[in-house]
Amino acid sequence: MEFIIGAAVIIVIGVLLAIAIVSSLIVICPPNRVAVITGKKRTLSDGRTVGYRILRGGRTIRLPIVEKVAWMDLNTIPLEVSVTNAYSKGTIPLNVQGIANVKVSSKEGLLENAAERFLHVPHANIGQIAKETLEANLRGVLATLSPEEVNEDRLKFSQQLIDEADDDIKTLGLELDVMKIQNVTDDNQYLESVGRRLTAEVVKEARVAEANRMAESEQAEAGARERAQIAAVQADKNIVEEQNMLRVRTAELDAVARAKEEEASVAGDIARATAEQELEQQRIELERRRLEANVVTPAKANLQAKQLEAQAEAAKIIEDGKAQVDVFRRLTEQYKAAGEDGQRIFVLNMLPELVDKITSTVSNIDIDRVAVVDNGGGGSGGGGIPGLVAQLPGAVVSISEQIEAATGVDILKAMRPDDEPGDGGGPSELPPPPPAPAGDA
Repeated sequence: MEFIIGAAVIIVIGVLLAIAIVSSLIVICPPNRVAVITGKKRTLSDGRTVGYRILRGGRTIRLPIVEKVAWMDLNTIPLEVSVTNAYSKGTIPLNVQGIANVKVSSKEGLLENAAERFLHVPHANIGQIAKETLEANLRGVLATLSPEEVNEDRLKFSQQLIDEADDDIKTLGLELDVMKIQNVTDDNQYLESVGRRLTAEVVKEARVAEANRMAESEQAEAGARERAQIAAVQADKNIVEEQNMLRVRTAELDAVARAKEEEASVAGDIARATAEQELEQQRIELERRRLEANVVTPAKANLQAKQLEAQAEAAKIIEDGKAQVDVFRRLTEQYKAAGEDGQRIFVLNMLPELVDKITSTVSNIDIDRVAVVDNGGGGSGGGGIPGLVAQLPGAVVSISEQIEAATGVDILKAMRPDDEPGDGGGPSELPPPPPAPAGDA
């Protein structure tokens, strides 16, 4: 148990020691500092070989024992730049005071310059070097400008100073953030004299301008009075002209109005006449439609109804005739198939019906029965049934003609066999009647 506890303690100590070692080897760089890790050679972008590497923000791991870490701050260094008795253009000594803000540059190339010059150098010393460099550049810029230019256009002066000092500052590995001129003076009161001269000129110009303005004001006032009087006269003239034009225009408008009234009156009469004509046309159209609805349409409907009734009656007559022809055709077929005896019996059976057909045409005559009396005579015109039978062909022909005249149906033609030639005239002859029985019928 003690062995296990001891092993655990050793493991914990080892882990803590490893963490401490790794932590000491990890380099974490904040954004306002630069880590310069020396001890290992590397080649820069310009081809130079150096024995350090620079970390700008982030983290890295240094090699133990071989590499060491040094830090450089990127914070701004404020400077007060001033020069005294610096000769300007025209050999006039000036005193210039200004402020500047510089910092170690973090740009590639410039940062290596700063590392080579200011590693382990305090901020104060870096600021002093930058200040001396800027003051030297300030004297050089003053030599190219007159005191008036320096005093009047300080922004231009500051920009020229920045342009002049930029190369020197970058060579040191620094950046110039701000450069402003605060005060420009001289011991010989040159600028004050220039100021008084300029002030006098300004005062003189102001007085002259004031006098000119007063004269111009008086002239303007007189011209204004003159223009006012002329304007009043012109206004009266314009008023009279406008009144005359108003009267003329009023008369023209009155004439136009009367003409418009007359046109409107005539247009109203025309509109009323047109409306009355259209109303009459509508009345005529309404009466025509009423007559068509009450007279023409019912008459057309009645005519169509009568036409339909006539067509129905004609169709009925035609169908009845067709039915009667079909009946007679079938009777004819049966008559042909019955032979001579059947034909005689068929004619005798048809006799009452034929008699009814004939007697039906005579009004107020009723025939109860037909009696055949045999007178005992001989020959073709004998009495009794043979005589009656002998008279039947003529009677049948007469009845057939009457039936054909009444109904339009030729019974004898329908009864004639298809293969029996007719004479093309009257009905065919009936077969000879059977011999008459002896005695009276």
